Amino acid sequence: MIFAWPDLRARHLRRMASAREELVRRLTAYQDFSGVRVVAVFDGQGVTITEDTRPGGIQVFYSRSGQTADSIIERLVAKYAAIHSITVATADRAERQTAISFGGETISAEGLRDLLARVEAEGTREIRRRRSNE
Repeated sequence: MIFAWPDLRARHLRRMASAREELVRRLTAYQDFSGVRVVAVFDGQGVTITEDTRPGGIQVFYSRSGQTADSIIERLVAKYAAIHSITVATADRAERQTAISFGGETISAEGLRDLLARVEAEGTREIRRRRSNE
């Protein structure tokens, strides 16, 4: 997503962590508003796969050095798609086909951006509506 969305790509050029943090912020807001469980997977640089989950936040995985985020996504879809509804958001066509072959669904980078914007707008409207009824 970071390289597919112009605003995140610009953030990445300034500071990679800033782009990741902004994407995680948007995905967390989506999870909060929609109730859909979200997992984000990033290419990492460590020697082991790491996971970062904060209370109320989304689950975030970082691949180990020499491993791609795609390989983690593929393992997660292969393991869980038979028992959970899983949608993989990616701009990579090959990765979309792999996710589908394991029983997952996919959404494009643009589709995810639009979905997040729609859900955030709906959430904002709902918050305003509730505040006006107080």
